[in-house]
Amino acid sequence: MKEQTAQGRWEQVTQRPLLALAVLFAVAYAVPIVDSAAGRSLTTVCTTVEWVVWGAFATDYVVRLGLARRRREFVRTHWIDVCAVVLPILQPLRLLRMVSTLILVGRRARMASQIQLTTYVAGAVVGLLMFGSLAVLSVERESPNGNIRTLGDAVWWSFTTMTTVGYGDHAPTTGLGRMIAVGLMLSGIALLGVVTANIAAWFIARFEMDDVEERRQTEAIEALTEEVRALRAEVAALREPSVRP
Repeated sequence: MKEQTAQGRWEQVTQRPLLALAVLFAVAYAVPIVDSAAGRSLTTVCTTVEWVVWGAFATDYVVRLGLARRRREFVRTHWIDVCAVVLPILQPLRLLRMVSTLILVGRRARMASQIQLTTYVAGAVVGLLMFGSLAVLSVERESPNGNIRTLGDAVWWSFTTMTTVGYGDHAPTTGLGRMIAVGLMLSGIALLGVVTANIAAWFIARFEMDDVEERRQTEAIEALTEEVRALRAEVAALREPSVRP
């Protein structure tokens, strides 16, 4: 119980700092892509910030693992976190660091009870839209046959891809760009399913509340009817001797 309390305290204390680091990571990831003329020193600083933020999330996972009562079960139930921590080490790609950080911040955000589902979904949509735009722009801008050259084109493409509209005016031409497109499509479908399920659950809950209230009123009316019958019977019993000769 003490270990669980310590783990809960750690998660509560580190929740906001890790989210702030995730925002810092987003800025560091976006600057070299948006500013194509960024110097080597600025790019190095941004890359260092990305690795530091990823290291903070990796350290957070290690600490939570150390505080867990059943470490094997913790590893088995948090295998996505393990993949997110290991992937950037195996292949130092900026895109993998972005994906792993998104996964880790998403896992930590879901642990916070104060974050409502609607807020989480909205944040996920904005995050995927932003990072998808930056990621596809970084891999498609230098492609000879690419047609996604500006940030505006990338944002428009990400929005139409996530909503599964797909106008076709902009499309990735590289293999990595198409992999990003597949990820955005699946993410858009998943988020749409979450939103739909949330709305359906809300309506069902409202209908159940109405049914409970209706049953309560029906039971109250039946109870009052029984009381009235009992009172009538008592009144009839009291009046019976007086009417006899």
